[in-house]
Amino acid sequence: MTSLGAPDLVDWNLAVSTATRIARPGPEVSRDEARAVVAELRRHAVTSERHVRAFTRMDSGAVDTPVLVVDRPGWVRANVAGFREVLQPLMQRVRERRSATPGGVALSVVGSKVTGVEVGMLLSFLSSRVLGQYETFAPASPQLPAAGGGRLLLVAPNIVHVERELDVAPHDFRLWVCLHEETHRTQFTAVPWLKEHLEGEIQAFLREADVDPGTLVERIRQAVQSMTGGGKGQERGQEKGQDQEAADSDGGAGGLGGGFVDLVQTPGQREILERVTAVMSLLEGHADYVMDGVGPDVVPTVAEIREKFTRRRQTGAGRLDRALRRLLGLDAKLRQYKDGERFVRTVVEQAGMDGFNKVWTSPNTLPTKDEIAKPERWVARVRPGAA
Repeated sequence: MTSLGAPDLVDWNLAVSTATRIARPGPEVSRDEARAVVAELRRHAVTSERHVRAFTRMDSGAVDTPVLVVDRPGWVRANVAGFREVLQPLMQRVRERRSATPGGVALSVVGSKVTGVEVGMLLSFLSSRVLGQYETFAPASPQLPAAGGGRLLLVAPNIVHVERELDVAPHDFRLWVCLHEETHRTQFTAVPWLKEHLEGEIQAFLREADVDPGTLVERIRQAVQSMTGGGKGQERGQEKGQDQEAADSDGGAGGLGGGFVDLVQTPGQREILERVTAVMSLLEGHADYVMDGVGPDVVPTVAEIREKFTRRRQTGAGRLDRALRRLLGLDAKLRQYKDGERFVRTVVEQAGMDGFNKVWTSPNTLPTKDEIAKPERWVARVRPGAA
């Protein structure tokens, strides 16, 4: 409960308990194997930091953020904490409106529990697919400390699952994943204004949202139900195949990318979403470019890993997973990787790494959605090769 006597739109505690209760445990490993995986991922995170900063020529100075190796329930708890942090202003507006409505508090209790269960089901689905994530808007807590406004999460069971399915060298694959996620951490620690800029865009997006509690609940429920229902008969037979999508969804830098978010868009939100999509394409494409650029020097089997990983991204695991991927915006996320990587590669080829790094000068030098598709327009506008 809050000081206004009304609960949140979502019962977040129930969402966590639901997700952790129904989440699959991940691949079988012994206790010694689990310890070894965690230790190696932590070592790779440290090693990746040095490689990424040398390759990108981006310096974070003394700024540092935690690296946490988590299991699937740990990923759920971390993301719920982030959601609550980002959505707090919107939730406050909803509580104020409901507290002024006769019977609004009682309805809130029931609605928040129903939505909590459904959000928990969605988080359970995602928790088996995310390899790693730089959680930008992480609140501090004793269990999951945050420094500098973010933390890097590496989801150990999912990484082990995918490396086994791909049949690639575990040492190389774990380092390769860490290179991608470390790039995201470097982006936010070396570019101080980036977090504030993204947070401002997200809050502007939320301010445009309809604060009618009933409307918001219904939209959330429609989205989650369409993602979790209508295909249950296939789930048992596709249980193994569903995890194939894990490779599609390394959490990356987070963000908004279509699918679910389309259900809450207004015309004003569409403009904001277009700008955020361009930024997310830049961040994801830059991480892909860096992981493959560093890879040949430090990951001996990088060509094999990339070929197999790309094949997984391009192939679905059946009708249910393809529908979920569309609804969650994962298809849009895959386009972000592809378009963003092409933008970065083109600009580096034309202006060099130092020229490309002018993209981090200010929000005004970030590419637009049109410039992501046509990098030469960004080069002409920013003139990164000019003295």
